[in-house]
Amino acid sequence: MIKKITIASRESPLAIWQAEFIKSLIQKKHPSMEVSIKGFKTQGDILLDKSLATIGGKGLFIKELEYALLNREADLAVHSMKDLPMDIPEEFKLAAISKREDARDAFVSNKYSRLEDMPEGSIVGTSSLRRQSQIKSKYPHLIIKPLRGNLQTRLKKLDDDKYGAIILAAAGLIRLSLKDRIKNYICPSESFPAVGQGALGIEILSDNTIMTEFLKPLNDENTARCVLAERIVSRKLAGSCTVPLGAFASINEENFSIKGFVSKPDGSEIIYAEKNGLKSDFYKLGEALGDALIEKGAKDILSTL
Repeated sequence: MIKKITIASRESPLAIWQAEFIKSLIQKKHPSMEVSIKGFKTQGDILLDKSLATIGGKGLFIKELEYALLNREADLAVHSMKDLPMDIPEEFKLAAISKREDARDAFVSNKYSRLEDMPEGSIVGTSSLRRQSQIKSKYPHLIIKPLRGNLQTRLKKLDDDKYGAIILAAAGLIRLSLKDRIKNYICPSESFPAVGQGALGIEILSDNTIMTEFLKPLNDENTARCVLAERIVSRKLAGSCTVPLGAFASINEENFSIKGFVSKPDGSEIIYAEKNGLKSDFYKLGEALGDALIEKGAKDILSTL
């Protein structure tokens, strides 16, 4: 019944790549389908002189795309799951989550191979409180400075010697064929990824039942289980870019593991927790991890933010 689809996307090179990727998945299953991409400049792409925590959070990357859905300018919107707020307005729903790319953070530098190699006073670029708190906890001798803009902009600032190193999501570098810029992958135990990092989500209008069925084959069940469990943890802890927290879930056959942390922005106090079980219980395990962090004092940390 569907003959033509329009995808709403941010205009950054990485966002367009992601939209093109979803387009390719659709056309692989429906070769005759006409699929177009419509780019939008979001407030998150425009307001680059302030941290997300002070101007409204990651939701600034998706509002214009949701307006496009409401105005019938597009049939679906493609998001990085780490940019999708925990609470989605009732007019919209998440129709599918595609197979996850590498979820780890990446250490990128022209001078050093690892964070531990950087001398005292070296500057590390990141605007993520999650990354900042973990780096400050383990490497208090390093200086953290804000870094925003699209991937190419961030890399140029590094190449202009404004930073000794920058921390980026490995997935974005891999997708844009910039894997060779990665000096070191930071394991989740050292730098917990953002909730949903590396996965793409497809958002549609909640009453679009035809599109719901159409997109079902694009959903990767194991990725969806992991990402949804991570989002449950974040939702329990009122997660946003103003809260330094991370969660990472993995599946090995029928076994499900999820780990997470909550921290003060300066890294002076960090709480960790882990839950394991069956992948069929992913929802309960996500809730249990959130509860475990709360029992260990997460609410006390959050109350100070």
